[in-house]
Amino acid sequence: MRHLIDPMDLTVEETGQVIALAEKIIADRAGYSQACKGKKLATLFYEPSTRTRLSFTSAMLELGGEVIGFSDARSSSVSKGETVADTVRVVRCFADIIAMRHFKEGAPLVASQYAGIPVINAGDGSHAHPTQTLTDLLTIKREKGRFDHLTVGFCGDLKFGRTVHSLIKALSRYEGVKVILISPEELRLPDYMLHEMSANSGLEFREVRTMEEAMPELDILY
Repeated sequence: MRHLIDPMDLTVEETGQVIALAEKIIADRAGYSQACKGKKLATLFYEPSTRTRLSFTSAMLELGGEVIGFSDARSSSVSKGETVADTVRVVRCFADIIAMRHFKEGAPLVASQYAGIPVINAGDGSHAHPTQTLTDLLTIKREKGRFDHLTVGFCGDLKFGRTVHSLIKALSRYEGVKVILISPEELRLPDYMLHEMSANSGLEFREVRTMEEAMPELDILY
């Protein structure tokens, strides 16, 4: 049994296999329309979400599966004090896999330790969003044809942006990737991320404050 809590849970090879499968599904949607027949996905969303929750629901339905769960923790037993561990212990009796969005960093990891079924992190606090990273990598592959030797600009809220943190981690494993961080001082990438990037000798990066400083050299703007 495998969980997907962080984009680094997948090797580079496994990431490539997932991207290749996604491309096959795009090319032959009908051929995969029953791939998840008889399976149930539980979407446990402890904070508001539109795009991520609906994308999980839509994907499961298009693959022939079913979806249960909640989009507001206040409508579940969480409102009565039920813990994440207790919730997933119950949900595993009704579902085959869980997609969890939570406002606290680490909550999906805790869930994976008690669920007994695979758990997918659909975003936890400002920590990670691995499925968004896979979607971003698919877009990069379709638009650029590769993941290596790219200059990628990350602009905006880099401090709390879990999608930014996840994509930087994923891209750090490819050769010749250069990252330019574009943000005001108060929203710059957290120090722990900068330290991780410094420790990765293969990832070149620098910080700037305006888009004008970076735009001419970018292959991708995120």
